[in-house]
Amino acid sequence: MKQHRKNKLNQGWFVLFFVLGLVDLGLLIRRLLQGNNVRLFNSKGLIAKQQHGLMIYTAAVMLVIAVPTVLLLYFIAWKYRESNPKATYDPDMRHGKLFNFSAWMVPTVFMLVLAAMMVPATHRLQPRKMIAADAKPLTIQVISMRWKWLFIYPEQKIATVNFVQVPVNTPVQFELTADEAPMSSFWIPNLGGQLYSMTGHVNRLNLVAGTPGDYPGSSAELNGAGFSGMKFTARASDEADFNLWVRQVKQLPNVLDTAKYKSVLAPSENNPAAFYSAFEPNLYANVISKYEGPGGHTH
Repeated sequence: MKQHRKNKLNQGWFVLFFVLGLVDLGLLIRRLLQGNNVRLFNSKGLIAKQQHGLMIYTAAVMLVIAVPTVLLLYFIAWKYRESNPKATYDPDMRHGKLFNFSAWMVPTVFMLVLAAMMVPATHRLQPRKMIAADAKPLTIQVISMRWKWLFIYPEQKIATVNFVQVPVNTPVQFELTADEAPMSSFWIPNLGGQLYSMTGHVNRLNLVAGTPGDYPGSSAELNGAGFSGMKFTARASDEADFNLWVRQVKQLPNVLDTAKYKSVLAPSENNPAAFYSAFEPNLYANVISKYEGPGGHTH
């Protein structure tokens, strides 16, 4: 009897210290992350906020499955340990129909719960789908290179390297392609999910920034020696600041002509931001057609 009470007491202390440890861990993580831009959990745009909600929803549903499963695993291992004389060992025991039904039904229900949210969200957040807004959409053509990003503003007639600025609350369509570079993953975590850029193809990613600020962008997938430095700054500002920035860039002497483009295209690492007041006509179209085969076409 005394031994039984002692075991119960030890179990109680174990549970108490386990819970306190989890609380301390949570407080420590919160303290370390406080004031930092934890990009996936710091949504600054409509698409990012919806994707963040889906991540939290999915994680919560999965935890409802995982936590009881893990606890049950440790409970079974503890109850049927070799030193427990009260445990009944019956290798010939057969499960009834209710057990088999539950074993299949429980995961099916959770799968349907996830599907009910994820399937419509997949269509609603399709990268190519234009974002409805009162403001006129802005188109930015993006060319990934080794190892830098070139941004072309076809309406504003300017271009930049490793820096892109957009007005807040304005839908932006990024038209992604690549030139003499492996497939790269264009990603601004604070604004939304990633999409690939590939030679000879145009992928369209629609995002919108809701809060002014500077947000880090990068290539989210390994693509060669300069991968770690293939980063850029995405700045969201009000429309007046955006228009002022465009006018300032247009006054610069730098022009992205054919010779300059070849220089930019050459492989280089950790490139600083660069700005061009004009660019070669049909530059983006020429990059795409560069990889078309005889009779081929670009999607």
